[in-house]
Amino acid sequence: MTLSSVRPAKITNVLPGSIAQEVGFEVGDAIVSINGTQPRDLIDYNFLCADEFLELEVLDSQGKIHQVEIEKEYDDNLGLEFEFALFDGLIQCNNHCPFCFIDQQPPGKRDSLYLKDDDYRLSFLYGSYLTLTNLTQKEWQRIEAMRLSPLFVSVHATEPDIRIRLLKNERAGLIKEQFKWFQERRLQLHAQVVVCPGINDGVHLEKTLKDLAEFHLEEIPTIISAAVVPVGLTKFRPREDELIPVSQEKAQEVIKQVQSLQQEFYQKFNSHFAWLADEWFLIAQAELPPESHYEDYPQIGNGVGSIRQFIKEFHDTAKQLLPKKIEKNKTLTWVVGNAVEKAFQPLVKQLNQVENLNIKLAALNSDYWGQEITVTGLLTGEDVISKLKDKNLEDGILLPSIMLKQHDTVFLDDMSVEKVSKTLNTPIIIVDSISDLIENCY
Repeated sequence: MTLSSVRPAKITNVLPGSIAQEVGFEVGDAIVSINGTQPRDLIDYNFLCADEFLELEVLDSQGKIHQVEIEKEYDDNLGLEFEFALFDGLIQCNNHCPFCFIDQQPPGKRDSLYLKDDDYRLSFLYGSYLTLTNLTQKEWQRIEAMRLSPLFVSVHATEPDIRIRLLKNERAGLIKEQFKWFQERRLQLHAQVVVCPGINDGVHLEKTLKDLAEFHLEEIPTIISAAVVPVGLTKFRPREDELIPVSQEKAQEVIKQVQSLQQEFYQKFNSHFAWLADEWFLIAQAELPPESHYEDYPQIGNGVGSIRQFIKEFHDTAKQLLPKKIEKNKTLTWVVGNAVEKAFQPLVKQLNQVENLNIKLAALNSDYWGQEITVTGLLTGEDVISKLKDKNLEDGILLPSIMLKQHDTVFLDDMSVEKVSKTLNTPIIIVDSISDLIENCY
């Protein structure tokens, strides 16, 4: 990264009543520097804006430079939101993991779908996973200097030869030395292991989880938690890879193995430490653990306990918002991935206890990706059309926003919600939350 590669931080929103609004910032303005320093990213921006006196160099939408001085309370937020979190570009991945979702997509879609993120800053800001193989010495120094913790690390295996085999990168074998680096600096990590049958499962999975647990022993544990996730494969993956999908029998085997280790970890740490993603139980056709099992949901971003959390939030919200009766008859189709079909049936039953309301659950798999079991977020516009084109959709479709590009109405296959709605000749109601879902039922 050079200073010339740092773009001005373009503003996309000025919060009402904020310091920035009072000063006169407008959407389209861009911050060039703060107290003489060009911020590389949101981390720099937040750090620099913590001062009580700020001198900002601002580029307006007409290309004119302004000098702006602001005096404020320490740590007061300016109230600005930006187009991108990174002002100097994304640190991309140079690994060649055969299970990488980016390489399992068809060509010709929007460019953002093919960006391989391995950026520690997005890991710190948003909990995305990185491999630690793409960091320069300067970035390691920045992590230490700015205490960027916790980070989220894709481990997959702690045995060097297996991790190198999976990541196709010789630097991948340094993972335990890198854990020690974080340990010495009292910085923390969350870990994930994507299980690929025949490669890093069985005795290798047990060794990996026990190795990770060794870094959980301190008063301030280096590795806070570990998630165990089944490999996800699509029909677009390179045919020369060595991967095989997770079968029902393999899922049952992994559940039994990890649950046994969880008992050991709980005796040592008073925590399960290693967590099974919900998908294991769905593939195995097994009951999900109870809500109490998930402690404080340390791996919710990896789908660990997300279904239980959703069900709990649904029941809590329904108690407050769900009426006993609606005035007119209403029939809606709620689209979800078939992975959650069994878990969501009781929720549909509860909704249908409302007089005059009829909710039909459309639990779909994705032929687009070539999957028999599909999570909701991977359903595409093509899937929705092909599965529902011959159905009586009556008053419309309830569509979870998790299926769409963030802040947009486009599916993963680049099809628009508008096109799906026109093709099916029915209204589509995009729901962003549980309360949104329930409120759109009446």
